[in-house]
Amino acid sequence: MIRVTRGVTTAVTLMALAAASPGLAQAAQPSPGAPTTSPGERDGSPRLPEGWRITGAGAERQLVWTADEAVPMGDARVEFRLGGRLLGFPVAQPDGRSFRLPLGDARLGGRTEQRIAGGDELRVTAGGRRLDADTPALSARVRPSAPAVRPEAPLPANPVDPGVPGGHRTVKGEYALKSVRLPGFPEPVEMRAAVVAPDPASVPGRRPVALFLHGRHGTCYKPGTDEETGDWPCPPGMKPVPSHQGYEKAQRLLASQGYVTLSISANGINGQDFRAEDGGAQARSSLVRLHLARWAEWAANGKDAPAVVRKSAAADLSRVLLVGHSRGGEGVNRAALDSLSAPPADQDGYRGPVRWKIRGNVLIGPTIFGQNPVPDVPSMTILPGCDGDVSDLQGQIYLDGTRGVGGGAALHSAVYMVGANHNFFNSEWTPGQAKAPAVDDFWTDEETPDAVCSPGTRTRLTAPQQQTAGATYIAAAARLFVGGDDRVRPLLDGSGRRAASAGPARVLTHAVGAGRTPAFLPGPSVTVSGGGRLCAQVDPDAARACLSPDEGGQSPHFASWETSPEPGRDSVAMTWTRPGAATAVRAARPVSLAGAESLALRVIVPPNSKGTELDVAVADGSGRRAKLGRVRVDGLPGSDRTASYWGRELRVPLSAAARAGLDLKRVSVLELTPRSASGRAWLVDAWGWRPGTPAVRPAPLPRVDFGRLTVDEGDSGVRTYRVPVRVSGQGSGQVRVFTPRPGGEGVESRLVTVRPGQRTVDIPVTVRGNTRFGWEVSHDAFVKAVRGAVVGSHHGGVTARNDDPMPKVRLTPVADDVAEGGALTWRVTLSEAADADIMGGVSFLPVTGGAELSTADLDPEWVRDTYGSVPEPARPLSRPEEEDAYAPFAVPAGETAVELRVPTLKDGVAEPVESLRARPFSYDGDWERVPGPEFTGTVRDAS
Repeated sequence: MIRVTRGVTTAVTLMALAAASPGLAQAAQPSPGAPTTSPGERDGSPRLPEGWRITGAGAERQLVWTADEAVPMGDARVEFRLGGRLLGFPVAQPDGRSFRLPLGDARLGGRTEQRIAGGDELRVTAGGRRLDADTPALSARVRPSAPAVRPEAPLPANPVDPGVPGGHRTVKGEYALKSVRLPGFPEPVEMRAAVVAPDPASVPGRRPVALFLHGRHGTCYKPGTDEETGDWPCPPGMKPVPSHQGYEKAQRLLASQGYVTLSISANGINGQDFRAEDGGAQARSSLVRLHLARWAEWAANGKDAPAVVRKSAAADLSRVLLVGHSRGGEGVNRAALDSLSAPPADQDGYRGPVRWKIRGNVLIGPTIFGQNPVPDVPSMTILPGCDGDVSDLQGQIYLDGTRGVGGGAALHSAVYMVGANHNFFNSEWTPGQAKAPAVDDFWTDEETPDAVCSPGTRTRLTAPQQQTAGATYIAAAARLFVGGDDRVRPLLDGSGRRAASAGPARVLTHAVGAGRTPAFLPGPSVTVSGGGRLCAQVDPDAARACLSPDEGGQSPHFASWETSPEPGRDSVAMTWTRPGAATAVRAARPVSLAGAESLALRVIVPPNSKGTELDVAVADGSGRRAKLGRVRVDGLPGSDRTASYWGRELRVPLSAAARAGLDLKRVSVLELTPRSASGRAWLVDAWGWRPGTPAVRPAPLPRVDFGRLTVDEGDSGVRTYRVPVRVSGQGSGQVRVFTPRPGGEGVESRLVTVRPGQRTVDIPVTVRGNTRFGWEVSHDAFVKAVRGAVVGSHHGGVTARNDDPMPKVRLTPVADDVAEGGALTWRVTLSEAADADIMGGVSFLPVTGGAELSTADLDPEWVRDTYGSVPEPARPLSRPEEEDAYAPFAVPAGETAVELRVPTLKDGVAEPVESLRARPFSYDGDWERVPGPEFTGTVRDAS
């Protein structure tokens, strides 16, 4: 395609590059045939990297990245970033290689152009993993790349093994009901499920229910080929990918133990969730609850139930376990929240009563884009150590994000499964087992094998091993959360026990909640002295960050969110070069450990490290000190492609403190003293621990949901609107509200207390009316729970819609008859200035007589800069290599004219007169092309 003059292209490229604020640009399907702007600049201004381009004009402007080969459809959100700043979430195109981010009202902040010129990178990431780099950049400096230590000895086996099949006979089948409409999705979504349940003849009474929800995967495939798409509904000749059939191993195990299980299909959401601001979480919640509502109806009156339901044991909807994989995990988290506190009706696809009770959630390699876990519903999160999709293991936030938010009785467990990938928990996503095309999501090849996760390494699990271990731990959660069997708790709560049925899988756990007493939670309420420092979990500043972005490394605890830096997320970082350099963590107020049996610490050490030893001591308010004991911990197996900076649970008995006469009701200092020669460690938190699983009684917490309001800007004056914020529920709590600053220069945050009876949070937005054309402008806001509150829809704002006509465009000659070496020049003039770039283009047509200008007649630097290369052999301007290529123009906002220049080359060869013929076009208010009158340009031989 063809470029315009340097002044114009600088404005086009830079003004289109970035979104105004994190998360501001929302994905929407592009129009076909959008015009294209090429990536380079000739005057030293920033260039787009290889693989990037700008397409379209006006409302159709898009930032596009194209991969060398197809990127499999996955659960982690693909993100465009500039350095560490989130630009937005692009839409995958049908070819599987291209991703387009609608820019809409995107504007650069004052410092962004400097950042690009200074080397800040455009990046494509998904789950923290770079997609646009040959070498993975998650943990580029985690060394050594291969595990340097022998595996730890196997943990002791737990006396009760939940992976042993029960004695009940089972039945299986599927049902398909009428499809449903969900808000924001134009196409209906299927109501289909695979059921595996106890035979009613083998088990008396009503049985608990386990509902499975798969994640975001390909939706349609062509049998007998490798062709798979994300379309919905499926095109002719293609079949839906049966993702819902992929959990049968776990379903059979649970059914044999007396559970009615159903695994529901969500292809209709996967094929449309790019339209949803929350990535489809609310839609998935609606689908889960629609199925539960049907089962509640069938439990009351089964005569109209599908055949498989009628031949299954009766369901007890007061005992429900939800199991969600990847985006399905975020969906069941939202369903649990929505079952306790109704979402806004205009966002929800289910409007009926709640006739079920969620006893617990199992989340497998889950996403959590909203970082809004449900605090008062027990959960177990499986973190696959070789996850190549949600590779930042952001599901850790289902634990860490609940601290201090709810009542603290619900157990929240993290299960780190060394050697497990993302896909193989679902057999329909597993090569050799799936009906549709399937891949190993962990990225590796023969030239760059991974010492931890490549198939065949001693740490990598096979698909059957992974599926067996997954089923075992799902059954453990069911037995604890639904069955109330405390004997399996040591498998989940960091007590250091293993399930024999999980086979060779190395599974490590830690937990929060379950009545633990908060002791030392790093943040503003603690001070750190000695050899450690309070560090920020999410911060681009290496001096403040727990893990410096410059040194590499990835921790699930430090998973990024909508903004960086993010206040309110801290840990304690310790570095030492000799034994004995103690770190003291002092609480602002003494904490009570009375009644606790042990002090439980979650401590991170570097991957592959061995033998880190720490002495643990506490002191009370009077200064009396007691050494509790010494802990020893090894790093997880890790490589440059894994997120292995993960907290190990370390417990020390409090008996020594009692013997020393400490006042355990007034503990004020935690002291950690390294005994290793050198090393690093991070304290995530410390708790008073006691055995047991307390009863969970969800508190009626206030719920906060953000929405979006779209308004006309008006012709004059200043109007104040407010972000639609809905507060429901009871009680008082605290949330943190984030609002991007104008121009995209950072994000402001403030703590907001939600009081009883309050029904909104005031977030004013000023919209200034005018009579000049401009793009619509989005003023975004997002929210996170801090204490005593929950969040549903975390992202919203006010969008000011342009209501003024586009200026008329006129093109007049400045120099349309020149000698070789001169520049053909035309002036593009607007009828009036606009508040946005006004764009159009010039298409070149075959000349009606004489010789036509070719690429050989033009400045080769200009040709290379505009076409991307110099065509060989040369081509007439009316016959570009790319169909419908043209020279775009852009009149920058606030200006009324710009020049379009085509520089020619003085070649010293005698030639006849050559010419070009062209037709300009602009766009109307609906972004349809409006052609202008033809014009010509003539170049005469200079010799």
